[in-house]
Amino acid sequence: MSDQLIRFVRDHFQTNEFIPLHAPVFPGREKEYVADTIESTFVSSVGAYVDRFERDMADYTGSPKAVATVNGTAALHVALKLAGVESGDLVITQPLTFVATCNAIAYCNAEPVFIDVDRDTLGLSAKALEAWLDEHARLDSVGVCRTRADNKVIRACVPMHTFGHPADLDGLVSVTSRWKIALVEDAAESLGSFYKGKHTGTFGALGTLSFNGNKIMTTGGGGMILTGEALAVRAKHLTTTAKKPHAFEYIHDELGYNYRLPNLNAALGCAQLEQLETFIEAKRALAAAYEEVFSGTDLEFVKEPAECRSNYWLNAVICEDKAHRDELLETTNQQGVMTRPIWALMNHLAMYQSCRRGDLSNSEWLEARVVNLPSSVVIR
Repeated sequence: MSDQLIRFVRDHFQTNEFIPLHAPVFPGREKEYVADTIESTFVSSVGAYVDRFERDMADYTGSPKAVATVNGTAALHVALKLAGVESGDLVITQPLTFVATCNAIAYCNAEPVFIDVDRDTLGLSAKALEAWLDEHARLDSVGVCRTRADNKVIRACVPMHTFGHPADLDGLVSVTSRWKIALVEDAAESLGSFYKGKHTGTFGALGTLSFNGNKIMTTGGGGMILTGEALAVRAKHLTTTAKKPHAFEYIHDELGYNYRLPNLNAALGCAQLEQLETFIEAKRALAAAYEEVFSGTDLEFVKEPAECRSNYWLNAVICEDKAHRDELLETTNQQGVMTRPIWALMNHLAMYQSCRRGDLSNSEWLEARVVNLPSSVVIR
């Protein structure tokens, strides 16, 4: 199967050179817009393209407001602060995620709680979440969710839409609402993905996006907070060093963060966003071709959940077991076709080993079997 996969990938990307996992493409007005910022001299955190990028992203996602940040981790950090996460709180998330999800929680001096994922979505399981809360949590006299054992506040829940596939948002919204827990979506990988016609990142009080160089569209580095009017005002204030408007004085009224997205990066983002649907069309065509290649083989292609449109940011297959996974990884990489395993589970990392967790059987099963495949956009 490895040889067949390598032939397919080389034919699709039409090269015998090294094939990366996901490379950016710039077929539009990127150079024009970036050059415009240079000519204007507004290349840093103030400029027309930042405002435009925020408006355009709000329009695309259907979010009331969007606030640009320097990267996706910064966006998630501030989103958690806005959700009320305080030092000593617990924040529920999934162990099968990129480390930035947990790092943003740790930046708040809060502790991640790891709950299992669903195998079909690779995202946080609403059923596993509900079971853990039923066993370990209670609502106190004023409606705050706390642990039964030590009275810790469970402040927020952060599902991550793995590889662009939406998690079970109906279930997660229902459970978090019932337990009075803030839902903060890590939609870093799922720009352009919709759950029952609604964009990911817009189901909770806050959601976040990433525009890193390996994402479906890029600003080089960058992120975005999706939220409502009131929280957007707070987000903009916190991410711009908490500086109060004044003609010439420097007045900062609280602890803020220098998390602003430069105008230079926003210009690139505006040009990329103009082509996002073209990118998604190309990626979905590649996903369909992969699915056909793996049909009838011992590799299971990871497909979008029912009633969803996934951006198929990274295509993935599930191998029979870890031995087959390792064989596929070794063969493809030796032949210059980049493939990667899924991330090591967060509870296996030294800094998160002692965190609370539920039964993680699905996450452990997937960790041993999932392989990502070359997924760059090809426009012909």
